[in-house]
Amino acid sequence: MKEKVQLFGRFLSGMVMPNIGAFIAWGLITALFLETGWIPNETFAKLISPMSQMLLPLLIAYTGGNVVAGQRGGVIGAIATMGVIVGSDVPMFIGAMIVGPLSAWVIKKFDKFMENKVKAGFEMLVNNFSLGIIGAILCLLAMKGITPLVGVLNSAMEAGVGFFVNHGLLPLTSVFIEPAKVLFLNNAINHGILSPMGIKQVEELGKSVFFLLEANPGPGLGVLLAYCIAGKGSAKSSAPGAVIIHFLGGIHEIYFPYILMNPLLILSVIAGGASGVFVFNLMGVGLTAPASPGSILAIMMMAERHSYLGIILGVLVATVVSFVISLPILKFMSKDASLEEAQQKKDAMKSQAKGIKTAAPAAAPAKMGKVSKIAFACDAGMGSSAMGATVLKKKIAAAGIEGIEVIHTPVSSIPQDVQIVVTHQELGERAAHSNPNAKLVLITNFLAAPEYETLVEELKANN
Repeated sequence: MKEKVQLFGRFLSGMVMPNIGAFIAWGLITALFLETGWIPNETFAKLISPMSQMLLPLLIAYTGGNVVAGQRGGVIGAIATMGVIVGSDVPMFIGAMIVGPLSAWVIKKFDKFMENKVKAGFEMLVNNFSLGIIGAILCLLAMKGITPLVGVLNSAMEAGVGFFVNHGLLPLTSVFIEPAKVLFLNNAINHGILSPMGIKQVEELGKSVFFLLEANPGPGLGVLLAYCIAGKGSAKSSAPGAVIIHFLGGIHEIYFPYILMNPLLILSVIAGGASGVFVFNLMGVGLTAPASPGSILAIMMMAERHSYLGIILGVLVATVVSFVISLPILKFMSKDASLEEAQQKKDAMKSQAKGIKTAAPAAAPAKMGKVSKIAFACDAGMGSSAMGATVLKKKIAAAGIEGIEVIHTPVSSIPQDVQIVVTHQELGERAAHSNPNAKLVLITNFLAAPEYETLVEELKANN
């Protein structure tokens, strides 16, 4: 069951994450020009509703369709999603997540059926008219069939969230959210439930606390600060660097191994998260759009103008509560666990969350010419790979090596002109299939892998 939810969350994330920039643009326009914004402007504020009602759902639908069936899937997904958009008065994010991929699946099956059945010279005619006809039919069906279904789902979620809000129980959501983050179930919760609810609340109130429930860096910060004081060995020495990456960089994944070393610390992040949500709710604060990544800088940029004090206080309270609970756990109840073992455990869980099976990578080429391009690859090509690419760039520059470009990329679409691919060992097989001609460097820790030094030495000798 956990694996199915993880896969579902990964699919949702694949539709939303590439469009986070559009969400941020909408959030900034809302924060600036809404009636209660920093620079109220009636003309510019007219952008807010069309962007949330049409632009964002269409982008999600296109992205979801593109994942399933390429560009044709993206186009037909956007066409069909217009049906649920026009048929409803609320933003149809859930509708877009359903209709976009479903429509792409239909056109993919049609294209498969028509393969080798179209006479030469008629390919473009069949392709264009099949897309138009099927898209129009699906648009009408979505308007009459999917819209009521999504309306029921929205009502059910509103009732569930409303129960927590009306009874002052919103802090209890941390009991589910904080463990979910460590178990990589956060995408299913954040993108499947919290973001759609948050967007609707922003249209009504100009801000939403739902965007803060998962993004709050306070609980993880408290755990890392406790490790700075009461940790042991490599865990203690690496914690200060992890604090910066987590709090300012917004990569929450960095603190997961520290909790896996001492599972009792899950109590710290639950209590810290609940305390933060209590303060957010008490102060009536919220964001105008999702904060991604969950950096304090991104959170403050997306904050509604009257929410700064409450947000800072909520993050501070969450940090203090998490720290106070973590400290005695580390001092009196911690075991002599290895950070490296915890990293491997975290990586194995992450691989399971992404549906990746362990397999030996293909053999690397025995010899290659001068290296000019290296790729860091992770599942989405945005988080840990970007961080790893930055680390390697600095090491290459420090070694005085010039003329090498280091990029970060999704493991499924590694450019063919890349000569070396650095990726997590669990992604080795996928990387080998994506670019079979590149040499693979497999690591277990994106931040401090010993393979970096070996690679730099090889580059110095080779170049």
